[in-house]
Amino acid sequence: TGAQQSATVANPASGASPDLLPHFQLEPEDVYIVKNKAVSLACSATPATQIYFKCNGEWVHQGDHVTQHSTDRSTGLPVMEVRIEVTRQQVEKIFGLEEYWCQCVAWSSSGTTKSQKAFVRIAYLRKNFEQEPTAREVSIEQGIVLPCRPPEGIPPAEVEWLRNEELVDPELDANFYVTPEHSLVLRQARLADTANYTCVAKNIVARRRSASAAITVYVNGGWSTWTQWSGCSTSCGRGWQKRSRTCTNPTPLNGGAFCEGQNVQKTACTTLCPVDGAWSDWSKWSECGAECTHWRSRECSEPAPRNGGRDCHGPELDTRNCTSELCTHAAPGAEDVALYVGLVAVAVCLVLLLLVGVLVYCRKKGGLDADVADSSILTAGFQPVSIKPSKADNPSLLTIQPDLSTTTMTYQGSLCPRQDGPAKLQLPNGHLLSPLGAGRHTLHHSSPAAEGADFVARLSTQSYFRSLPRGTNNMAYGTFNFLGGRLMIPNTGISLLIPPDAIPRGKIYEVYLTLHKQEEVRLPLAGCQTLLSPIVSCGPPGVLLTRPAILAMGHCVEASAENWSIRLKKQSCEGTWEDVLQLGAEPCTELYYCQLEAQACYVFTEQLGRFALVGESLSMAASKRLKLVLFAPAACPSLEYNIRVYCLSDTQDVLKEVIQLEKQLGGQLIGAPRVLHFKDSYHNLRLSIHDMPSSLWKSKLLASYQEIPFYHIWSGLQPFLHCTFTLERLSTSTCELACKIWVWQVEGDGQSFTVNFNIAKDTRFSDWLVPDEVGTPALVGPSAFKIPFLIRQKIISSLDPPGTRGADWRTLAQKLNLDSHLSFFASKASPTAMILNLWEARHFPNGNLSQLAAAVAEIGKQDSALFSEAEC
Repeated sequence: TGAQQSATVANPASGASPDLLPHFQLEPEDVYIVKNKAVSLACSATPATQIYFKCNGEWVHQGDHVTQHSTDRSTGLPVMEVRIEVTRQQVEKIFGLEEYWCQCVAWSSSGTTKSQKAFVRIAYLRKNFEQEPTAREVSIEQGIVLPCRPPEGIPPAEVEWLRNEELVDPELDANFYVTPEHSLVLRQARLADTANYTCVAKNIVARRRSASAAITVYVNGGWSTWTQWSGCSTSCGRGWQKRSRTCTNPTPLNGGAFCEGQNVQKTACTTLCPVDGAWSDWSKWSECGAECTHWRSRECSEPAPRNGGRDCHGPELDTRNCTSELCTHAAPGAEDVALYVGLVAVAVCLVLLLLVGVLVYCRKKGGLDADVADSSILTAGFQPVSIKPSKADNPSLLTIQPDLSTTTMTYQGSLCPRQDGPAKLQLPNGHLLSPLGAGRHTLHHSSPAAEGADFVARLSTQSYFRSLPRGTNNMAYGTFNFLGGRLMIPNTGISLLIPPDAIPRGKIYEVYLTLHKQEEVRLPLAGCQTLLSPIVSCGPPGVLLTRPAILAMGHCVEASAENWSIRLKKQSCEGTWEDVLQLGAEPCTELYYCQLEAQACYVFTEQLGRFALVGESLSMAASKRLKLVLFAPAACPSLEYNIRVYCLSDTQDVLKEVIQLEKQLGGQLIGAPRVLHFKDSYHNLRLSIHDMPSSLWKSKLLASYQEIPFYHIWSGLQPFLHCTFTLERLSTSTCELACKIWVWQVEGDGQSFTVNFNIAKDTRFSDWLVPDEVGTPALVGPSAFKIPFLIRQKIISSLDPPGTRGADWRTLAQKLNLDSHLSFFASKASPTAMILNLWEARHFPNGNLSQLAAAVAEIGKQDSALFSEAEC
C-alpha cells in the first residue's frame, strides 16, 4: 500500500516525455530455487518514473527493491532498473495453493505498463526412478528396448545413457536410438553390445543413476555341414559307416543354446566279400580213343570267382594212356563190374555207421537219465534264504562251506545258436542237494560296531585316506575272502556286491564303500555336463579282482539316446577324472560295464576306485529328475513361520542328508515329495506362494516369487538347494495355515503343492521320508546272497556251454530281460555267473527267488524236449 501511494504521488522525472508510455527493456524470467538459495528477479523500463514488483497479486514492499537509474544513450531517455530477491520461505508459504509468480509495473506521466509474469519454483529431483532398465538376454541381431522413466523433478530431468560408464551417443552410433520417453533402443544386437547399461537423470539440483542392467547378447549354436561318410568299418560283409558335424556354425556364445540333434550319424553298409574260385568234380573218363588215350574235364564253377576272388589253379583237362586191352576195343561189361563193386562198398559203410550211431545214442541216453530227464532238478534247491546266519544247533545246507575245488569253465561259444548235439544241458552226476564233503573253510566276519575304530585307524595309514570322509555314517566296510559278500550304506541305495571267487583264494581283503558329500570332492564339469549320480568310492584302490564286482547307485537322469551322452567317470591315482565308459557305445575296455535302469545304475568293475555318472545334454529336451520336498517347524512359538522348499536331485542319498539336517532343525515333512523334470533350457526355477488367507497371514517376501539359478541346479554340485518362505500370522491365536506353493521352470510346466496343516500340532505326516533299510552294512559269505551256493554252481556249469537252439545262458538273459547285454556277458569266462551276479545286485534282499527258479526250469524243460525228439 505504501508503494502504491508512493507511485501515485511521485513526480515525473525531469526530461521525461509526457507522450510516451514506459516500455520494458528487461522483463523478469522464470527461475528455480535450488536448495535454500534466494533468487533474484530484475526488470528495466524507459521512460519510467517508478517501477515496482507485484508478486501473487500483492505489492512488494518498497524497501525490498533495489533501484538503479541510467540514461539510454541512443534516445537520451531515462532508464530505471529494479531488482528484488525471493526466498524459499516466501514460495513455501503459498505452496499447494498456486504457483508463485511476480511481475513488474512501470509508471510514466503517460500511464503504466505491466511486464510478463515470472514464475518462481523450488527445484528438486527425487531419488528413485519410476522405471529402471533390467538385465536382459537377447539373441544376436535381434532388437531390444531398455526402458527408463527418470525420477520426478522440477525442472524435468534430462536423460542420458552410459554403456560400461561411457556415454552412448546415437549420433555417433546409428545402432542406438533414444525415444522421447527416454528408452534406449538397440536396433540390432551385436556381440560388442554385451555390456552394463545405466540410465542417468540430471537437472540443476542433482544427478541420479539407475541400477545397471547387464545386457548379454548370445549366439545360438548352428550345425556345420555333414562330413563325408567314412569308409565301411569292415572290408568284408556287414559293417558301419558314419559321418559327423560340429556345433560351430556358429559356435554357441554367452550361454546360447547348443545345437539340437545328433552330431554323429551311423548307417549300415555291406562290402561284397571276395569269393575264390573252386573246381567242380572231374567228369567221367571218355572212351579210349584210337591213340590209346582218354580224358576227363572240370570247371572253375563251384563257386566261380567273383568280387575280386582268386581264380582256380591247376589244369581243367586231364588225359592219360589207356590199357593195352582197351586200346582198340573196350572190354565188354567192364563198366558194369565197376558199378556193382561201388554199390557193395557203399552198403557196407552205411551198415557200419548205423551201428556206431545206435551205440552212441544208447550210451548218452543212459548217462542223462539221472540229471536231465526231470527238469525239476534245477529248481529243487531254490528255497528262500535268510540273511541271518543259522544257529549252531540247527545246521543247514547254507551253513556248510561248499566244495569249490571244481574248475571254472571258460566260455568260448558264439552269440548265435549252434546246432550241436542234443547233450548240452549236462549237470554233474548226482542231485543238486547232495551232501558236501567234510572240508571246512574258516572266514573272519567283521563287525562294524566292534572293529570300526580299528578299521579307520588302519585306513588312516594309507595315502588315499585323506580323501575319505572322517565319519562312519556314510561308510560301510568288512573283511572278505573268496566267498565274497556285500557292503551297503543304509538309506542311500548304494551297495557293492563282491561275487564268489572275485577275490583270489588264499587272500583276505579289507574292503570299504563310501558315499562322498559333493562339496568334499571336486568333479570338474564342462559345457552342458551335469552330475547324475552320487560320488562313490570303493576300495582300497588298485585292487584287482578276478571277476567284476557290481557297484549299485541311484541316478536322476531321464535317459534317452537322442538327448543324452552319458559317461562313467573314474578318478585316477593322480586325482584327475577320466572317462572309462560311454553308455550305449562299444566299450573300449573289458574292465568296466554299466547297466542303466530307470532309477539306478549297476557298474561292473574289476578295479575298485572312485566313480560317478556324468551326463552331457545333446538337446534342450534333456531333463533331470528333481525331488521337491517341503519342511516346516513342528511348532510355532512366535508370530513368524518358515516353510522350506528343497529342490534336490532325485537320488536316495541326498534325501537322506536332508532328513538328517531337518531333524536337527526341528522340521517336519509337509505332504508327500513331488518329482519335477528339470530341462536343460537355461531357464531358472521359480517358487511362489498363493491362496494364503490374508486376514490371518501375510508373507514377508517382498517379491512375488523366488528364483534358483539354472546352473546351480544343473551342475548338481550344490546338493541342498532350497528357498524359504517367511510368513507372519496376524494373531497368536491363529493355529492353522492353508496355502499353495508353486514350483516351475520358466517357460516350462509347473508343479504345485497344496499345504494345509495345523501349526501347533500336525500329526498327519510323521518325520520319516525313507524307511530304514533292514540288515547290517556288511554281509559276508552265503548270507550275502539269495541263491544257495551249490545251486548257483549247478546253474553255471549247466548253462555256460552253448546249448541246442539257444537253451543256455542266452535264454536265461532273455527271460530276465537282460538280452541287450549279451555281448558283455559273452566276453566273460562265465556268462551265467555275470547274469546271476546282476540278479543278486538288483533283487537283494527282497527278490523273488521262485521266479528265477521258474526261468531256469523252463530252460531245462526246453532242453529235455529236444532229447525226446531225438529219441523218437
